[in-house]
Amino acid sequence: MTTLTIKTEKEEVLKAVRALLRDFKVAFEEKEEQPYDPKFVAMIKESEQQVKEGKTVKYEADTNLWDLVNSK
Repeated sequence: MTTLTIKTEKEEVLKAVRALLRDFKVAFEEKEEQPYDPKFVAMIKESEQQVKEGKTVKYEADTNLWDLVNSK
């Protein structure tokens, strides 16, 4: 089996390639790439929610960041 990867955002190219593959009776799969790992996206959304709820820590100059991390 051979795998071909076609990278395009042009819909007319995708339609032409699909039609060509169907005409030649070639089986194919389509997957859209997701730019970010879903776990990462969930983590960012959770952080945004925490900010909305005021669950933040204010950093002040001359504060040791490790003290902020270890205080939780």
